[in-house]
Amino acid sequence: MKTPAGKECRFYYQNFHRGKSDQECRLILANPRSEEWRPNDCTACPVPDILLANSNPDLVLEATVHKGFLGFNRRVEVKAFCSKHLIDVPKPHVGCPQCAREKPGLPDLFDNLDT
Repeated sequence: MKTPAGKECRFYYQNFHRGKSDQECRLILANPRSEEWRPNDCTACPVPDILLANSNPDLVLEATVHKGFLGFNRRVEVKAFCSKHLIDVPKPHVGCPQCAREKPGLPDLFDNLDT
């Protein structure tokens, strides 16, 4: 579904049918340690770009909204985890280095992912 920022994201949900006015980010909603989500948090959210760049089904994302000084500079921080290899993924746009090494013909291209 398209976010208020105009990007496609599978975690965003909206329902304006028959007078309803529901908008939510289900990724942030699943994180109890996060600040409350607002629609304008989608403008600088890295999740749609991560989902577009990486289609690994084993990549698990966790998003947290951090409010800045006096409510300014709100940002969405994303952490990634590989559920197949049980490791943290330092670069979610690139993906899990272990999964990349397992793909035929690609190990040479991904040898320097750990650095």
